[in-house]
Amino acid sequence: MPVITCIEDLKPIYKRRVPRMFYDYAESGSWTEQTFRENSSDFEKIYLRQRVAVDMSGRSTQSEMIGEKVAMPVALAPVGMTGMQSANGEIKAARAAEKFGVPYVLSTMSVNSIEDVAAATSKPFWFQLYTMKDEDYLNRLIQRAKDANCSALVITLDLQIVGQRHKDLKNGLSVPPALTASSIANLATKWRWGIEMLGAKRRHLGNIVGHIDTDPSKMLQWIGEQFDLTLDWDRVAKIKEQWGGKVIIKGIIDPEDAKLAAQTGADAIVVSNHGGRQLDGALSSIRALPSILDAVGGQIEVHLDSGIRSGQDVLKALAMGATGTYIGRSYIYGLGAMGEAGVTKSLEVIHKELDVSMALCGRRDIASLDKDILMIPKDFEGSWQ
Repeated sequence: MPVITCIEDLKPIYKRRVPRMFYDYAESGSWTEQTFRENSSDFEKIYLRQRVAVDMSGRSTQSEMIGEKVAMPVALAPVGMTGMQSANGEIKAARAAEKFGVPYVLSTMSVNSIEDVAAATSKPFWFQLYTMKDEDYLNRLIQRAKDANCSALVITLDLQIVGQRHKDLKNGLSVPPALTASSIANLATKWRWGIEMLGAKRRHLGNIVGHIDTDPSKMLQWIGEQFDLTLDWDRVAKIKEQWGGKVIIKGIIDPEDAKLAAQTGADAIVVSNHGGRQLDGALSSIRALPSILDAVGGQIEVHLDSGIRSGQDVLKALAMGATGTYIGRSYIYGLGAMGEAGVTKSLEVIHKELDVSMALCGRRDIASLDKDILMIPKDFEGSWQ
């Protein structure tokens, strides 16, 4: 096992161990993948201001996200089919997050169900919800999350229709993998993954199995047909009322949408373009962040996801004004490479980079971060003007 010092060290191990269709599912975007690439590369355009001869002792990365104490303001983002990256993947990720002291967000499209994750953890996690045409299914899903004591509902708004993801289509993405000549040939080289998957608690989409009477391999087709094209802010407000607890609205990339989201009374919004997997050519999340912060003017917590691959990326987002961040691919690399230990390693890497970089910028506490430690390109400000 090589020495892991950064998130990129995990990626080649992950690629070797996980079937191609699931590696490609995580490591790809829609259409030309412009937004997917720029989500990360735009962080590199922001420079940090180094300070010296300042007291760097007694540092703290502790903070809060929607009133919950966190070891650092970094949550594990909802990632569909995490249980195909590693056997019982959602359980492993949730346990790692709980031990580290950061939030875990379970996807509607998880392999391990809401109940599976609740039984395997001792602290509340957050549940991500897609709005579906099937009202009965949606209502029961919300109730299941309530019964599992989930402490926040994360409503995703940017997947009313699925962006074209070339690699997923060409790979014939399915859960479990459809057995074709190509997939069998690839699976034959992933024997460790296969052996572990034989002992997995589930190998289908756990929040959907039992609700629909269909071949599990066709579940993704059913899901694609279920996304609610009529979703509007009135429905968001009704779901918030139905939930009755803390709500986070995910998928905001436009200042006008940020204003409308704030008007719902939600606890936070997530500046996100779905990791570049929806509208290719949309702004990167970090480039969109300043305009959204200006639009909401402190009315609501603003979180950010998409593109974070280091603790310095987290530092930059927080210094620009975000109150929380999410990592998706960064922990998926670790999960696929090393299971629960890999998720923990990814969190340790992010935390160390955040802590050391904060110190080198002359700050000792997350709460003290501001734009004074950054050099931000002018075109990041007022990007929609």
